[in-house]
Amino acid sequence: MEIRKTSPADLPGILALMRDFAAYEDLSEYCTANEERLGSAMFGKNAYVEGLVASDQEALIGYALFYPCFASFRCERGLYLEDIYVKPDHQRSGTGLLILKEIARLAAERGMERIDFQVLDWNERAVNFYKKHGAVSNPDETHFKFSGAAFRTLAL
Repeated sequence: MEIRKTSPADLPGILALMRDFAAYEDLSEYCTANEERLGSAMFGKNAYVEGLVASDQEALIGYALFYPCFASFRCERGLYLEDIYVKPDHQRSGTGLLILKEIARLAAERGMERIDFQVLDWNERAVNFYKKHGAVSNPDETHFKFSGAAFRTLAL
């Protein structure tokens, strides 16, 4: 198995894994990502998303997408882990931990101090995985977002 930074050639494989991940989380209806938009976010002129892929000799078996973040009250720089996913037949193989460790290594190399992320509360396997490796949650916080019409209205 190999963990490496993504390249434009990985986009179709990442999108396939992303669709699998969305299906697992019962969010397929919201997965509208396509190669052009993901490619622009990762490799375009104003790219801000980075990624890692895990592969065996045959195909991609996992991916992670992340980007810089900042915690103002602590003045801590970090990476926000948007997605991390490993195909079910490769879970419990250590692949997820290897991806997570590489993200932590990249963050530390850049002088960052944290990795932030969200997990669906019903995803006990993921919650237990992160807790096992020392992650803590803030149960008093609620995730909000502005998107669609609400975002367009604010942007006027």
